[in-house]
Amino acid sequence: MNRKVYSIAGKEVRDIDLDESVFGLPVNEDVIWYAINNELANKRVGTASTKDRGEVHGSNARPYKQKGTGRARRGDKKSPVLVGGGIVFGPKPRDFSYSMPKKAKRLAVKSILSLKVQDDSLKIVEDFSIETGKTKDLAGLLDNFGPGVRTVIVLKDDDPKIKRAGANIPWLSFLSYNRLRAHDLFYGRRILMLESAAKNLSEFYNPVEAGK
Repeated sequence: MNRKVYSIAGKEVRDIDLDESVFGLPVNEDVIWYAINNELANKRVGTASTKDRGEVHGSNARPYKQKGTGRARRGDKKSPVLVGGGIVFGPKPRDFSYSMPKKAKRLAVKSILSLKVQDDSLKIVEDFSIETGKTKDLAGLLDNFGPGVRTVIVLKDDDPKIKRAGANIPWLSFLSYNRLRAHDLFYGRRILMLESAAKNLSEFYNPVEAGK
């Protein structure tokens, strides 16, 4: 698959051959949905907790005598039907995370990358860094690729300077080519992938074929 490589000025400079098995697959919507929900579930803290009638602080005595009042019998003030009483079937701390097959995760990421190529929202950019670590330098570079929309920059290595420069840009996030997240990729309106990261994706997802 032949795609254009852009300079940091947003100009086409050359072509690059992308791996069809990573960027040219049919889009599998089911596995994308599965991967995104898996990531969101694994992020949940699961610390919500309520008290049942046995845990609520209060007396076990009846609020009034059982007979002679004309009212319904009442056990104690901790009853779930009373304000301040226990909660019936309320949430308790739990672990929402679950595992997903590795092959399914990788298929989801490759499907999203293929979708972004089809939508022309993925651009391959020459390798760059922000040596100053300043937000205004990175913001000026991003302006060359269009207005400020939800953007994901895919890096080859962990670059602390470029991440520092983008820390104050709310619609910008960073991913490493070997730690891609389906949620961020799918909801990114614009994907800027460094040229070196694009070349490494083929070897990362297809190590056997790349080693031949």
